[in-house]
Amino acid sequence: MGTLLIEIPQYSLGETLLVWAAAAVPMAVLGWIVTPAVVADPQNPGFTRLAMLAIGLIWQFILVMILLYKETHSLRWSTVRPLLYLNTPRSPNSREPIRRLWWVLVPFIVLTGLFDLLLRGRLNNVWVSIFPLVAQPPRFDFSSFLSTPGARTQLVGNWRVMLLFVISALFNTVLGEELLFRGLLLPRMAAVFGKWDWIANGFLFGVYHLHQPWGILSSATAGTLFFALPSRYFRSSWFGIIAHSGQSIYLTILILGLVLGLA
Repeated sequence: MGTLLIEIPQYSLGETLLVWAAAAVPMAVLGWIVTPAVVADPQNPGFTRLAMLAIGLIWQFILVMILLYKETHSLRWSTVRPLLYLNTPRSPNSREPIRRLWWVLVPFIVLTGLFDLLLRGRLNNVWVSIFPLVAQPPRFDFSSFLSTPGARTQLVGNWRVMLLFVISALFNTVLGEELLFRGLLLPRMAAVFGKWDWIANGFLFGVYHLHQPWGILSSATAGTLFFALPSRYFRSSWFGIIAHSGQSIYLTILILGLVLGLA
């Protein structure tokens, strides 16, 4: 006997773009307008930009909850879980939940890691060579900032920064971007985009990165191939959440080492 599938309401093109804008515009405003207004040195935002963008990511979680409540008038886990694709992965043919499909996550995690290590930077360079105006300001490179002596000094014993980074990472790849794009939007895009909804979802995810436009091409590529495709194919947004979280886990461990004075 087949498993009963929950019918998920579908968005129009206008509704899809409105939800996209409700996520993308606040992030751009926080990154490019609010951050320079609140830091002493706009060319050296340090951890302030991270904190401002964390506010935007938290807003995305709130937005998802608001839209779900409008649909169901309930935020019970049993109600919202299937509506956000937070399911055991399902067979693409029978639509039955199959636990062994979790193993498919392994190659996607590996591929995402290889992409971040080998291709993301190259794609960013290609994108910037086409559109030089979107080049990353040198002081906005968080990885380079962490390698500076000043940043390392600020981090030793600074558990508040550690907490900030954990909150940012949690709302980035679990409760924010992925919950909104793969949990909320992706299951509601089929009526407009049909079988290509995962490509449209990855594209929207890429251009959502107005707060870091130098990464639009690489974000669209990863969002399409490693987050949206498996989430759509197996009807489980956990694929996007877990694959996307690899970078956050790595950086969290790095930050923890710096806070403990080990790195």
